[in-house]
Amino acid sequence: MPHRSKAAVPNNSFEQRMTHLFQRTAPATPGPQPARHRPVCAALAAAMTGMVLALWSPSAFAAWDLQQLMDTLAQTKSARATFVEKKHIALLDKPVESSGELLYTAPDRLEKRTLKPKPESMVINGGELLIERGRQKHQLQLQAYPELAAFIDSIRGTLAGDRSALERSYRLSLEGSAERWVLQLQPLEPKMLAVIQRIRITGAHNQVRGIDITQADGDSSTMTIEQVAAP
Repeated sequence: MPHRSKAAVPNNSFEQRMTHLFQRTAPATPGPQPARHRPVCAALAAAMTGMVLALWSPSAFAAWDLQQLMDTLAQTKSARATFVEKKHIALLDKPVESSGELLYTAPDRLEKRTLKPKPESMVINGGELLIERGRQKHQLQLQAYPELAAFIDSIRGTLAGDRSALERSYRLSLEGSAERWVLQLQPLEPKMLAVIQRIRITGAHNQVRGIDITQADGDSSTMTIEQVAAP
């Protein structure tokens, strides 16, 4: 993100005004203050002024908001990462675990290569989805499957920093800071909400670190993502 320099403090600064206010509101005592009280008053004034300045500093108001997150994510034009995914299914005693690679090329190409336990490939390119399992291949046009398209756009739209695409299908909420953020996506459409209750995406700066999906039937999946540095 671009560096924001702090504004210079003017001569009639907030610090000066606060010190003046402190002096005006100090309890009145007859005659001059004893010399022993002056260092204490000065220390209190400095402490109060420093505290208020910290609260009113430009960095304190540079809130980490949704648009800043989207702008930061949009800066990534390509990325490669490894993943470990655990699916928690009510009928099974243990989660089903898989692992592999993720490859993203802006703005709309996403590939998921599952290596374990069995090789599988899923490539999303524009409006097409290609799935390969062994010798079997399935090609789908996403426009024919609006719920599936909405789910894919939750991931692809986040990676691309495409806020408008996300808000077409989800209610968005953001928590945390640039160093550790949590983006919650709740489906707007009843049909989608009947399948997916919530999608929770975590990250740091322009990197997605995790994707948690809670289904309406109680099943869930957790994907941990670790970005691979470019060679």
